[in-house]
Amino acid sequence: MLSPLLFCVTVIIAGRGKPIIVSYQYRLKPNYEQRCRLNSWLEKLRCQYNYLLADRFDWWENNRTYIDSCPLICSIAEPREQPEYYRQKRSLVQLKQERPWYKDIHAHVLQDMVKRVDLAFSRYIKGDKNGKRSGKPRFKGKNRYRTIGFPSIKADCVNNNRITFPKLGEIKFIQHRPLPDGFTVKRALITKKADGWYVTLTLEDKSVPSLTVDIQPTEENSLGIDSGLEFFVACSDSTTVKPPKFYRQSEDKLTKLQSKRDSRKLGSKARRKLNQKVAKLHQKIARQRQQWHYELANQLLDKADVLFVENLKISNMSRRNKPKQGEDGTFLPNGQSAKSGLNKSFADAGISGFLNEILPYKAAKAGKKVVKVNPKGTSRYCAICLNYVPKELSDRWHSCDCGASMARDINSGILIKKVGLGVRLTIKRKSSRSEEEKPAFCCLSNERLEYVMRTEDQGEVRFSTASAIML
Repeated sequence: MLSPLLFCVTVIIAGRGKPIIVSYQYRLKPNYEQRCRLNSWLEKLRCQYNYLLADRFDWWENNRTYIDSCPLICSIAEPREQPEYYRQKRSLVQLKQERPWYKDIHAHVLQDMVKRVDLAFSRYIKGDKNGKRSGKPRFKGKNRYRTIGFPSIKADCVNNNRITFPKLGEIKFIQHRPLPDGFTVKRALITKKADGWYVTLTLEDKSVPSLTVDIQPTEENSLGIDSGLEFFVACSDSTTVKPPKFYRQSEDKLTKLQSKRDSRKLGSKARRKLNQKVAKLHQKIARQRQQWHYELANQLLDKADVLFVENLKISNMSRRNKPKQGEDGTFLPNGQSAKSGLNKSFADAGISGFLNEILPYKAAKAGKKVVKVNPKGTSRYCAICLNYVPKELSDRWHSCDCGASMARDINSGILIKKVGLGVRLTIKRKSSRSEEEKPAFCCLSNERLEYVMRTEDQGEVRFSTASAIML
């Protein structure tokens, strides 16, 4: 397990004309007075966060309406200006006059809290840059607001094993690795976790040239990877790695702690201590999983320069089953009881975090490449002869009439590599079309699938589609 004293997060952002940005995380060792002050800041920021979020919800419910209609069935609220980011930031001046205890908090920290409100509400109403909307923002309960943000901090704030924060003074921290030469501190985040306080320093270096990865995938320098629950990764070179199941290993201990905690009185000291033990156990499980993911990513990148992985949407795979109703209106069994265990295994494996975050980050850092391919049908065809071999989810072995016999996940790994390389493949597949019009062969690539249709009346008809990939 990764030691909590050495736990750190590093993120690299590089592009054409963009500086290198890295984040280092260290363990803070504040004294008793500093801990009390940090806890006080978090509680005040939490209360103001909830107030500003409620103000936005209130305006949205009372003032929004369709452009061609008027809310006649309800009372019309007195019109007022929309509480957007800059208007709420200007309200901090009045806040300090009405509540003088907020003067103890640095102005930049308060402004960062307003920015968090604006970001949460904007993602709910408008969505992110890709148009994906988040869920409705929730009010922060006690101990749910855990981060204090300093958007700007002095470049020379770090002095040996101490770091200086505005209005907090010098705080001791464990510098388990030195700051890289040439980087300047741009931002700092103080976070309260289950086992103590941590600081995340955002560093920037504009002199480092941008990193560009230009590798052409070939048969020799590429590797196909299939991800699942039986084998966490099954590679095209026939190597497999089973998931360690860290949560399942600690599930009994976690159940006993939670049962013991629930038997204690609400608000009691004993219940609070047991809550802390439960949180530390969850933190240990998460760190074990993350450490294992990083080690596995290094092993995979040592094998090849280009990794082909599936473009999976784990949120869809772990979605609840739709309810079933009978003719009399009663609900029928829909298999959700068994599906809940499968969803727990998905969360325990952490496939999404590995494929979307850790593996691409380690590849970019090593100057290598991760390419995502469409996963549709990669387990239904034979990787050798490309015949259609129907399988159920419970069928874990692939057998084909051509003589190919291997684990189902290994067959998928080989096929993922072929799809990623864009090799022209011959496919004999089942089709609902008539005998007069059947696909003869197709050309697969990362972005498109081209069918060549042969009919009796027309010679060859070509068309392309991105959603018709059957491999």
